[in-house]
Amino acid sequence: MPRTAPPAADPSAARGGRRIQVRRSGVHGRGVFAAQDIAEGEVLAEYTGEVISWQEAQDRHPHDPKQPNHTFYFHVDEDRVIDAKHGGNSSRWINHSCAPNCYADERGGRIFITALRNIRAGEELNYDYGLIIDERYTPKLKAEYPCWCGSPQCRGTLLAPKRGWAPPGPPAPPREAQTKVKAQAKAPPQPGRKAAARPETRAAAPAPQRKARSPRR
Repeated sequence: MPRTAPPAADPSAARGGRRIQVRRSGVHGRGVFAAQDIAEGEVLAEYTGEVISWQEAQDRHPHDPKQPNHTFYFHVDEDRVIDAKHGGNSSRWINHSCAPNCYADERGGRIFITALRNIRAGEELNYDYGLIIDERYTPKLKAEYPCWCGSPQCRGTLLAPKRGWAPPGPPAPPREAQTKVKAQAKAPPQPGRKAAARPETRAAAPAPQRKARSPRR
C-alpha cells in the first residue's frame, strides 16, 4: 500500500535562514544551490515522497512519456521506491555529479542528503546517482543515461561501474577505530547507518523488464 514518507525537520530552522534554493542549473534543468555556507556532514534535506513498491513504480513508469528516463524515483531497497513526484520536496531537483559535494544517506528507510565536504554559498549541490543496471553496459545503454556534470572525473554516464566502485559517503573511521570494529566482527550486528542505496532520480527509471540494483559498500 503506498504511503508518504514522514517529513523531516527543516534543517535550516536551527541556523536561521534558508540554506538551499532551487533555480535554473547549467548542468540540467532545475538544480539546487547553497544559499549560505554549509559545513561538511550537515544534513541538507530529506528526499521525501510517496513510498511505493517496485511493481507500483513499474506501473507508473514513465512519469513523462516524452522523457522516459527522467523520473523522480529513489530506490530505497529491493522492495521500496520513493516517488518524489507525489509529496516530494526541493531535493528532487538535485543533479548528479561524478565528483559530488553531497551524498545520500539511508537511515531506516529514509534518505537524507548530506554535505560530503564544506560547500560555499552559491555552489550547486549534487550527489552521485550511482545507477547500476544488471544488463551489459553497451555504448547505446550508456548513451541513454548521459552525464553533463563537467567534472574532470566525469564518467560520461550516470551509470556507475559494476566493479571497484562504491557510492561516496562520510570519511572512513580512524585506523584505530577500524581495528576495534574488526576485532568485534563476530559480535551480533548492531543497528546503525547503512550505505545509501542507488537513487533513481531525475534521469533514471525502472523501465519495464529492467530493474536496477543497489551498489553496496
